[in-house]
Amino acid sequence: MGSGKVMTTAVPAKVKYEMVIGLEVHVQLSTRTKLFCSCSTEFGAVPNTNVCPICTGQPGTLPVLNQQALDYAVLTSLALEAQINPRGLSKFDRKQYFYPDLPKNYQISQYDLPLSEHGSLEIEVEGEAPRRIGITRLHMEEDAGKLVHAGAERLSGSAYSMVDFNRAGVPLCEIVSEPDIRTAAEAAAYAEEMRRIVRYLGVCDGNMQEGSMRFDLNISVRPVGETKFGTKVEIKNLNSFNSLQRAVEYEFTRQTGAVENGERIPQETRLWDEATQRTISMRSKEEANDYRYFPEPDLVPIRLTPADLAAYRQKLPQLPAQKRRHYREVFGLSAYDARVLTAERESAEYFERVVSLGVEPKQAANWVNGPVASYLNETRNKINEIKVTPEVLVELLTLINQGMISSRIANDLLPDLFGEGGSPRALVEARGLTQISDQGQLERVVDEVLAENTDSVSAYRGGRTKLLGFFVGQVMKKTAGRAEPQSVNRLLLSKLDQ
Repeated sequence: MGSGKVMTTAVPAKVKYEMVIGLEVHVQLSTRTKLFCSCSTEFGAVPNTNVCPICTGQPGTLPVLNQQALDYAVLTSLALEAQINPRGLSKFDRKQYFYPDLPKNYQISQYDLPLSEHGSLEIEVEGEAPRRIGITRLHMEEDAGKLVHAGAERLSGSAYSMVDFNRAGVPLCEIVSEPDIRTAAEAAAYAEEMRRIVRYLGVCDGNMQEGSMRFDLNISVRPVGETKFGTKVEIKNLNSFNSLQRAVEYEFTRQTGAVENGERIPQETRLWDEATQRTISMRSKEEANDYRYFPEPDLVPIRLTPADLAAYRQKLPQLPAQKRRHYREVFGLSAYDARVLTAERESAEYFERVVSLGVEPKQAANWVNGPVASYLNETRNKINEIKVTPEVLVELLTLINQGMISSRIANDLLPDLFGEGGSPRALVEARGLTQISDQGQLERVVDEVLAENTDSVSAYRGGRTKLLGFFVGQVMKKTAGRAEPQSVNRLLLSKLDQ
């Protein structure tokens, strides 16, 4: 008889629980001067040299809004389909808090009337249908300074700390998502697409190593099917897409483990530790911070008219998601090719120029994603600075399509063209590399190869048909790669199958 016990199988945490993720993205705007003063935003300058009485909060100074920073913020809002605040009105506020990197003891930010709200961003995760992630708001604010901790990466463990105010006052857009993200892959896709958009717009260089783009992650877990949110934990110190994805995965495992063990998850801020690949508690956050916001008295509200917004919309370029869709639907490219070609605006424009000059889109994609991309990866050059311009590449591909050279010869010519530039046609003629397509000449070479390899001919006729590639290689060797491949294959088959 049985024991009467019912055997159960443990359900994996990934099946029982789901993540609820929101991201705060801080985008440093690529202006030459700070948000409210004329100090330089240059990265890497000698500490405390790009400062003035305004950005260090000296008494009696008055801020003046940087027009270009506003332009960049509006363009970003429109690209994210966010609504500019009703009646085109937004304002700045003082966010009160005390910390050594904040020279004024308040930050000029935006609170109840941000620049824009209710936007969205389409993301694509490989193998899944595109999804739209809601965007709660986009507001402008000034950056704080930078603390340098002697003897440690963080305050804890350091002997003392120094502050560099060069970054204080640098213009930022803070973009806050809705809690719509559900996986680590979606979080990384959202961050990557945001970076692509601001780089397409030219409003930010997206250099995460220099802090031009930073992420704060908000994550909680809940049982699948539950609608109520779990306790939110904030993760800071994320400066790469990989770190973001690993932090999500680690925190999901940590939080689900705590829930399974009946532990309470405290509301807190944690840091991602790259060295140990885990999050570390930084400070508790039991209640919402009350920063005692009040309207900035030294700055007038921002008013944007319908005519202003129409002028801004005219400046919007075609964005990455639009290009990907166009490449798939109009050019007939694969999702992979479309994604790689549109990763950078300059690469997309290079590819489109090649196609506009008459090259078939798939052939253009193969060469831009292949040899051109390989050269860029090896040399770290920018595609709009290389000597193989779209016009040079088109000339090279035209020689292939006209049967004057083979793809192999074209690839052999590329190092010289990348290094010296010039005309592919002139280089082919100077080196006598024109493809051999004369049937009589090719037949003589094929006969020589077969006569020199009688054992291989017998083996081929005995069933080892893969030897065809060997014979083709021998013909190419004798002709220095100049033999026209289709004719060589046809001649070999006609003679070997006799």
